[in-house]
Amino acid sequence: MTAEDIEIENAAITRAYKELLQVSYTTLSNDDKKLIRSAFEVAMDGHKDQRRKSGEAYIFHPLAVAKIVAQEIGLDGTSIAAALLHDVVEDSPDYTIKDIEKRFGKTVATIVDGLTKISSLSKEKDMDVSLQAENFRKMLLTLNDDVRVIIIKIADRLHNMQTMDSMRPDKQEKIASETLYIYAPLAHRIGLYNIKTELEDLGLKYTEPDVYQDILSKIKDSKEEQDEYIKQFSSVIQKSLDKEQFDYTIKGRPKSIFSIKKKMKNQGVSFDEVYDKFAIRIIYKSDIENEKFFAWKIYSIVTDHFRPNPIRLRDWISSPKSTGYEALHITVMGPKGRWVEVQIRSERMNEIAEKGYAAHYKYKQGNEKEDNLETWINRLQEALENPETNAVDFVEQFKLNLYSKEIFVFTPRGDLKSLPKGATALDFAFSIHTEVGIKTRGAKVNGKLVPLSHELVSGDQVDILTSESAKPNSNWLDYTSTARARSKIKSALREDKKRIGEEGKEILRRKLKQLKITLNEASINELVNFFKLKTSLDLFYRVGIGTIDNSMLKNFAASRSNALMSFIKNKIKRKATVSKEDIEKEEVTANYDSLVFGREEEKLDYKISNCCNPIPGDQVFGFLTVSDGIKVHKKNCPNAVSLQSNYAYRIMTAKWVDSSQTEFLAKIAISGIDHIGLVNEITQVISSNMNVNMKTLSFESDDGLFSGKIHLVVKNNTIIKKLIEKLKKINGIDKVTRV
Repeated sequence: MTAEDIEIENAAITRAYKELLQVSYTTLSNDDKKLIRSAFEVAMDGHKDQRRKSGEAYIFHPLAVAKIVAQEIGLDGTSIAAALLHDVVEDSPDYTIKDIEKRFGKTVATIVDGLTKISSLSKEKDMDVSLQAENFRKMLLTLNDDVRVIIIKIADRLHNMQTMDSMRPDKQEKIASETLYIYAPLAHRIGLYNIKTELEDLGLKYTEPDVYQDILSKIKDSKEEQDEYIKQFSSVIQKSLDKEQFDYTIKGRPKSIFSIKKKMKNQGVSFDEVYDKFAIRIIYKSDIENEKFFAWKIYSIVTDHFRPNPIRLRDWISSPKSTGYEALHITVMGPKGRWVEVQIRSERMNEIAEKGYAAHYKYKQGNEKEDNLETWINRLQEALENPETNAVDFVEQFKLNLYSKEIFVFTPRGDLKSLPKGATALDFAFSIHTEVGIKTRGAKVNGKLVPLSHELVSGDQVDILTSESAKPNSNWLDYTSTARARSKIKSALREDKKRIGEEGKEILRRKLKQLKITLNEASINELVNFFKLKTSLDLFYRVGIGTIDNSMLKNFAASRSNALMSFIKNKIKRKATVSKEDIEKEEVTANYDSLVFGREEEKLDYKISNCCNPIPGDQVFGFLTVSDGIKVHKKNCPNAVSLQSNYAYRIMTAKWVDSSQTEFLAKIAISGIDHIGLVNEITQVISSNMNVNMKTLSFESDDGLFSGKIHLVVKNNTIIKKLIEKLKKINGIDKVTRV
């Protein structure tokens, strides 16, 4: 830089510093001004060699943050000094927290230390957004420092968002996502509504630039029409307000771009169909004693002219929000049949709404000012730190907007766990530990037993019941939504398949020996080809669960002993006539990777859609067309969102299934002579049979005779046949039939 450039820059820095002193919301004492001057000098020295990405001197950033703290939030001289120093310890090796404490006192040092901790926390490498938010949440819940740390951090983030144009697009998107995810809800919680709105709009600008620009241009185009509407609305009530001699102003407040986008998405409407794109605010002058009386008097005047919506009255004057917000909100039917929100506030209420609780001290005298600031800080501290009374409310306030489909639930001990929205009790079990997930046999939510597929909501307390004998089954994949749980279940199922496969291999070796065939690599390959399978494990597994039985192996032996016969069989197979043995064999093979539809998992006729060409294994859904039956689409098909939003009633759930993994419900009727211990013998036979789950069991005894019904879940009819044979051998049982 040339000497002239340096001179111009120094003049700009001096101007920014003087402006900071002029715009301060509170009256600065001489001591305040000395403190701020000293902080400015240290900041200048600490950042003297630093420049921002845009090329300007770094000192402009702490000056801008201090200005937001002073002007928009309305904090005191101590906070302004801390804002000027917020990056000094982190960025300059010449200054430590001890140096800051020595020069500026304990309070400023505590705030700067807190800001340095947050900054180092957010710079951990390879941290995804949700993990970062989790770290911020932990920090907030355990915060023992001054709550002004959070307020200055929000101001810091606001200025960073305002000056992000020179950053890389990927960096912009990451910072903007994090802002929508944590900082905007934080600003809302503290009552800084103006800052929250600006953070949301800037967040949208970088995460969805096309949507942002589109809405922005439409707002600009419709501004004239809106101004005319506000004028028309105001003129109707102005005469009545003037007649009552109110000192007031009427303003039209446009809705933020972010809230318009949210409304368009949630209600499925276009920009033009969002009618309440602005609110009308009536701000009146009043002394404290008459504030409430005047508010209701203005309410009466407005509703004399426009019909109110009775369910949209919000009285935050009688019961202010925890953030200190006070106002009367009513929604009335305005000109041209449009709903209009009218906000009625005194000047004091308006300043509190815009600047949070800090605005209170404008209305206090002398030392009361500082007491009031301490009261505000203590209230915020309480809200952020008291998990016993406010934990669920606190988390609900942080309904994080963009990546938000996130819920917070409690363990039995009261620890907080975050899960994606839509997570189930089984997802929660796997989020605690893989071993807990795998051994889950049940779950209690808020003290009540629920199915493993029960969807959790924020605030639930979840207790997982485990058992050493419990193990995952393929249905568990339908009960989970998190990637972690699904991968662990699949891994456990693979291990189970391997174990059954090893047992199946030994069974196959014995059975082939009886057929004078040796189990070796060549015979295994022949068997895999014969049964149209993919791997040897598929073969051993099917033998292990009984899907491939003796008769099928005899067919294989026969085809193997005579190559010519095998050739002829293949020829015959291509014709229409199919033998019973072939049908049995095809039960194993033809249905491999077949599609099932609906909750009952029915097999229906379908066609594959050309737009996305799903293949076995893809996540899919069925769409009922008018003339072409069921068309199958991938869940991420380009047309999926359109079909699901416009024709939800014609969507059918669908999934690919491996026939060997599919489970079926079978009903067995049993009758015979009753004796003590009979039910125990029956259940022992069933539970000792591999891959059989009992759903329901009912028995009746009458004069020494009994009858019963059992509902079982099995993988195939071979298993049920074997089970019936074993049940018939129990002493006293006369008949066992499949219903």
